[in-house]
Amino acid sequence: MNVLVVDDEPLARELLEDNVSKVPFLKLVGSCSNGIEAFAAVHDKQIDLVLLDIQMPGLTGIQFLQSIKTPLLSIFITAYEKYALDGYSLDVVDYLLKPVSFERFLKAVTKANEIYQFRKNGPAKHTTDFIFVQADYNLVKIPLIEVSHIEGLKDYVKIHLTTSTRPVITRMSMKSLEELLPAEKFMRVHKSFIISIDKIISVRKGRIKIGLVEVPLSDSYSEKFYQLIQPAQS
Repeated sequence: MNVLVVDDEPLARELLEDNVSKVPFLKLVGSCSNGIEAFAAVHDKQIDLVLLDIQMPGLTGIQFLQSIKTPLLSIFITAYEKYALDGYSLDVVDYLLKPVSFERFLKAVTKANEIYQFRKNGPAKHTTDFIFVQADYNLVKIPLIEVSHIEGLKDYVKIHLTTSTRPVITRMSMKSLEELLPAEKFMRVHKSFIISIDKIISVRKGRIKIGLVEVPLSDSYSEKFYQLIQPAQS
């Protein structure tokens, strides 16, 4: 996706530009310090996504979106929570409050990319075969077919792979990672575990065998889990 960054604060623009450079499906094609510059940019360049501050001199982010005729995917990135309702009325993809962590940024632009791909290719099954996570100061590509299970450890998660004895460790919440994964392929079975449905070998007495590992199945997730596997048992 071609991305335009719009923010009147130089440091904020630099941070957004740096975040964009770390995401493989994003391409920075412009960076503006106000809404007037942005208005000109959307008429001169092919823009798919705008990362947009709201409170700017001359033309606010809200006024900018109201003034353009071509609908663009947009994400508000602002220090002011009071504008959230305006964002929803303008159908923005997401509304981020500064300071924005890279994890939260990645979640927002991934959502934007899904909408972009849907508009471009039409309705389809979840076609993402991989996700990207921040690990060891790099953005690491994780092929979903290689993931056996995911283990939560306070502020970190371990992504266990069938192709490696060493898990990928990333600073994310289980909830954030769960939202990145296709629901038809992965399931939360415990507050600390997400499993690949395809990698299930057996289930016995509240324990799920994934390869050589047994993962606990908690009571709060068991009903949904057994509803999922019941057709395979009948």
